[in-house]
Amino acid sequence: MAHKWKKSRVGRVVAMGLLSLVIAACATTTRNATSVVDYLYPDSNKAETPSVPVLTLPLRVGIAFTPGDYSVSRSGTSRAVRPLNLRSGGQFMLTEKKRQDLMQEVANHFKKYPFVKDIEVIPSAYLSPRGSFANLDQIKTMYGVSVIVLLSYDQTQFTDEGALSLTYWTIVGAYLVRGEKNDTHTMLDAVVYDIPSRKMLFRAPGTSLVKGSATPVNLSEQQRVDSQEGFERAAKEMIANLDVQLSAFREKVKERPTEFKVQPSAEYRSGGGALDASLLVLVVVLGGGFLWIRQRRA
Repeated sequence: MAHKWKKSRVGRVVAMGLLSLVIAACATTTRNATSVVDYLYPDSNKAETPSVPVLTLPLRVGIAFTPGDYSVSRSGTSRAVRPLNLRSGGQFMLTEKKRQDLMQEVANHFKKYPFVKDIEVIPSAYLSPRGSFANLDQIKTMYGVSVIVLLSYDQTQFTDEGALSLTYWTIVGAYLVRGEKNDTHTMLDAVVYDIPSRKMLFRAPGTSLVKGSATPVNLSEQQRVDSQEGFERAAKEMIANLDVQLSAFREKVKERPTEFKVQPSAEYRSGGGALDASLLVLVVVLGGGFLWIRQRRA
């Protein structure tokens, strides 16, 4: 009996040891991100001096996701990952289909503005990691766009026991985020640039925090769910901010004529004139009809 009890005790110790190894293996912090800063300014010693943008209306706008996916582990070492796929740990990453859907949603918000003529959704393959403005000049030539919306993301999943913090770097600076076990922090950022002048026109960020709870057994599956939910929440906030920033940019252009030059094309002017003439004809017809009815009644 004592021998059996000893064997059972040893078995429990071994099982607990294996469980501890599993938990320890899951205790990591994973970060997946793309960076507008790294893409546009790969050489920190080379400064880009923006000039005054000349915006020819109506605008031709391109939308693209910033390239250069990378993953950072808890130890701080970086390693490249295949873009648009699931990593070996099971974390969710934006597929090309998800990116196209998100870019199309952003494009729909630009289309409702009369000063935007065309929206080009640019596939990820046409943007090179660390391609900078030389790559954007190629996009400008290929698609005939003068303004580009660069989308980027930064998602961190904390699976450590204690609270940790990381710094998110954006085009306008850095901010700190803190996380606890099974937290998923997501940031989506839309940065709008005038390509010829190298000037940033405005940006619209969106962030989210998903607090999850998972056992070591279903951790990978839950992380994928939390990751996708984090992107969906951040995208919703980013698009709402995009509407606000687009409206604010229109007012800024009016208030600061020395910082932004606007020159309507002949097509834009004639379109507006045609619209005004149509409205004038409609008013005259309705007014004449109203007078005719009054005379009949008299």
